[in-house]
Amino acid sequence: MAVNAGKPRVKPRFSQTLRKHWILLLMLLPAVVYVVIFNYIPMTGIVLAFKNYQYSGGIYGSPWVGIDNFRFLHIGGKLGMVTRNTLLYNLAFIFLGVVFEMGSAILLNEMIFKRFKKLSQTLMFLPYFLSWVVVGAIMYNIFNYERGIANHAIRALGGTPFDLYNSPLSWPPILIFLKLWKSTGYGSVVYLAAISGMDQEMFEAATIDGANAWQKIRHITIPSLVPTMMVLVLLAIGNIFRGDFGLFYQTVKSSALLQPTTDVIDTYVFRLLINNGDYGMSAAAGLYQSVLCFVTINLCNFLVKKVQPDYALY
Repeated sequence: MAVNAGKPRVKPRFSQTLRKHWILLLMLLPAVVYVVIFNYIPMTGIVLAFKNYQYSGGIYGSPWVGIDNFRFLHIGGKLGMVTRNTLLYNLAFIFLGVVFEMGSAILLNEMIFKRFKKLSQTLMFLPYFLSWVVVGAIMYNIFNYERGIANHAIRALGGTPFDLYNSPLSWPPILIFLKLWKSTGYGSVVYLAAISGMDQEMFEAATIDGANAWQKIRHITIPSLVPTMMVLVLLAIGNIFRGDFGLFYQTVKSSALLQPTTDVIDTYVFRLLINNGDYGMSAAAGLYQSVLCFVTINLCNFLVKKVQPDYALY
């Protein structure tokens, strides 16, 4: 019987841990410094949301205005609209993204011809490397009312040109399509990695039992991908009130007519800062956005932990 049996385990001191693992901690130091400099120190700028910024006083010398910036945001009447647009777009991105990314990964995994599989995966992954500036320029040159290729073809065929950049209701499906087109290939890589890590004996046993390809996908592949899907969905929910600025700004341009269906919190904050030069209100809108994201991810993680603790982030 061990001599130390029954004695409480003594927790090592911090100095002992530091001496023992100093090499690992030294390797971690650059990442810690990066996070502190670029994530935590800039958080002191939150005070701008409660100040009337003046160049002479700077961030900390400008006069306090309390919650006046938030009050003016509410009075402006656009905060509710951009919040609704951001939420609805991201819900569509998350739900359809899961369907297309998981579906693409499963289809790629089921392909028999390796060359065709690699070619398909490359073509799917390619849009991820295209800048939204490039995508926006391509769209503008295709769908521009006067000089667009599509309208030139329509006129040549005797049809009536379509003014896409003056049609607000046409943009939600277009933006959702562009987001899925650009991100599906990248997102499917995570699911492909999860599929490759599955126990192949399960599929072999299912084959021996007479299961066809669809039955193996339905009863083995998809259930095995649920934990990965839940983690990715929770991470996406953490940014559910953050829009893809490049998508909404570079493709839509600065058309005021399209704002009711395309304006999100990120583009709204950008206009407050660039067009109006109001640092206080733009900081207030950014803080409002961050608080919404913080509350949403914690609430969703709490609900997931109650239902299935293994799928929770923390």
